Amino acid sequence: MSKRDYYEILGLDKNASDQDIKRAYRKLAKKYHPDLNPDNNEAETKFKEASEAYEVLSNSEKRQKYDQFGHAGVNGQGAGGYGGFSGQGFDFSDIFGDVFGDIFGGGGFSQGRRKNGPRRGADIKIAIDVTFKEAAFGTEKKVDVRRTENCSKCNGIGAESANDKKTCNQCNGTGEIKQAQNTPFGQFVNVRTCPKCNGSGKIITNPCSKCGGTGKEKKTKRINIKIPAGVDTGSVIPLRGEGEPGEKGGPRGDLYIYMNVLPHEIFKRDGNDVILELPITFVQAALGDELEVPTLEGKVKYKINEGTQSGTVFRLKNKGIPSVRGYGRGDQYVKVIVEVPKNLNESQKDILRNFAEKTGETVHEQKKGFFDKVKDVFG
Repeated sequence: MSKRDYYEILGLDKNASDQDIKRAYRKLAKKYHPDLNPDNNEAETKFKEASEAYEVLSNSEKRQKYDQFGHAGVNGQGAGGYGGFSGQGFDFSDIFGDVFGDIFGGGGFSQGRRKNGPRRGADIKIAIDVTFKEAAFGTEKKVDVRRTENCSKCNGIGAESANDKKTCNQCNGTGEIKQAQNTPFGQFVNVRTCPKCNGSGKIITNPCSKCGGTGKEKKTKRINIKIPAGVDTGSVIPLRGEGEPGEKGGPRGDLYIYMNVLPHEIFKRDGNDVILELPITFVQAALGDELEVPTLEGKVKYKINEGTQSGTVFRLKNKGIPSVRGYGRGDQYVKVIVEVPKNLNESQKDILRNFAEKTGETVHEQKKGFFDKVKDVFG
């Protein structure tokens, strides 16, 4: 029976790069390797085909001959597939070592990733409220963080006493069970977590009565947080090493503090600038005045010209919010809103009528309706 084209087996064309060939073989090897498909003849056959194709196409000299002469160009040169390698004078790790490292998670044909080393602890995320001024100028706050700590009774060993914690007799304290398996590529070592000690390497004969053998308990820790000037809603303050504890000597995770800035009664924020709408009277707008303008640091004086229109905006330089990066400061923008007087008495109205008359303005006043007259009589 004729052999399939090597490029077809790997799903490639003849212009494929060395990396393309390696990636294609890695994908097929992961899918069809006999150790991952026990008693599956079809998978074994496909793995043999892929291995043979890779052994030829990954070798530049053999690939050149194959491209010129096809299978005839490489017959008798060791392209025997999964079952045809003699292993003599051939270093399988040169071709297959990195591929099987990806499949099984380790070098040297070791099967299974080692999961018993130190592991970093989980991160903790919390949100806190800060006032508008606290966010603008910075502050310090105390935050209660609920996290895992060593058990206060057993100090983290998980046993009532040190004598109640023994070395696991199944894995001899390594936390791993290893099984060697011979294959045509050499010896594979299957490494798995010890089922008796769950990878800890220790057996607890008398668990701690407080933590039940875990060595851990939840505690609340109060942490002082320095909030820099200029933070805004969504700003994050990281505190390294204040998260959950690591395992097997691994470092603690981090604590992330998310800011939520509460709204202010009169100020609004736009980046590092502060926006204020300031009501003024008709007389102030018409004649001009020296206003007392609220800022984040108290009131300041500002003169407005006569004839200032409602909606006019003026700027108070460097009266905004400091940059959280520590340089520069925003401005404060003040928008004046002219308030129209209400509930004028007749004397005040006469003054406005006289003013309108002298400026040549015709005013059509709204007359009182029937119900307004009733209110005047019986109100």
